[in-house]
Amino acid sequence: MFLNVSQLSVHYAGRTHRAVDSASFTLAAGEIGVLIGPSGCGKTTLLRAVAGLEKASAGSIWLAGDVVSSPQVHLPAESRRIGMVFQDYALFPHLNVANNVGFGLHHLKPAERRSRVQEVLELVGLGDAENLHPHQLSGGQQQRVALARALAPRPRLLLLDEPFSNLDVDLRERLAHEVRGILKAANATALFVTHDQLEAFAIGDRIGVMHEGQLQQWDDAYALYHRPATRFVAEFIGHGVFAHAQIEHKEQGSVVVHTALGDLNDTQECPLPSAYPDGLCDVLLRADDIVHDDAAPVKAQILRKAFRGSEFLYTLKLQSGESVMAHVPSHHDHALGEWIGIRAQVDHVVTFPRVAG
Repeated sequence: MFLNVSQLSVHYAGRTHRAVDSASFTLAAGEIGVLIGPSGCGKTTLLRAVAGLEKASAGSIWLAGDVVSSPQVHLPAESRRIGMVFQDYALFPHLNVANNVGFGLHHLKPAERRSRVQEVLELVGLGDAENLHPHQLSGGQQQRVALARALAPRPRLLLLDEPFSNLDVDLRERLAHEVRGILKAANATALFVTHDQLEAFAIGDRIGVMHEGQLQQWDDAYALYHRPATRFVAEFIGHGVFAHAQIEHKEQGSVVVHTALGDLNDTQECPLPSAYPDGLCDVLLRADDIVHDDAAPVKAQILRKAFRGSEFLYTLKLQSGESVMAHVPSHHDHALGEWIGIRAQVDHVVTFPRVAG
């Protein structure tokens, strides 16, 4: 693997908890990895450790087969050939686009520098902007200039720290798709930090969810959503709730999951009842697992509704007192307090140990 982070810990003096605690993941050459998680979870510290801006307390970081960080080894940031893109872009306002992008290329001859600058500007779709200054560009264009500048010296690894946080929501997701295309065209290996799931899903080949310094799961977006490894990942990714359930053996070795929404018949993936005391567990129910069906025997009361354009996100209370969430087409515009029929349509039965309450 091109980037290999193994059991990495970063501990700041005077703090009781590690900022990063035994994190491990890998990135192949040309892959884009993303670290997401709530504020203070350690994702930026982990990125800074890969950059060489924080020292490893334990574990190691390998880059292209060489150890660059461990308790015994610390290759300085300037020697790692890593490019960085920050949330504030850090463009020089007095320099035009071409000179901003060529700032780190003074080791090249003037003709080579001009050629490389034009090459990366074409790559990011700004081939005609070389004589403009940053204040003449939109936020998205400034971000692409910052990306071009980071790519210009041909870094071994590109690190991006919340690069779209200053942009509006609609532009962020669109630009994430554009940046993914640029990085893939450049065959760049990149590690990206964000708190925005849509950005992460738009740009990442592999996504890591962090919580309290620990990397809870490193996987593709589909697996994070449908096969979360921990209860935190299940709660953090997407919309969903946990419902009490009981797993029971049926004939011919099959199992059924009893819930307040009815029985969930599975499946190859459902754990055996013996995985939990008396088969009692919590089952993850995503909003897209719950179908509005007026003919269904199970009724639920609408507690909250959020309009999303093509759909509502309903928060519903069952007669058992448990809550679920459901995506419902927006022409089904029901009033708060109304009771509607719902049924579960679960393709992936994901269970966790029972939590009281």
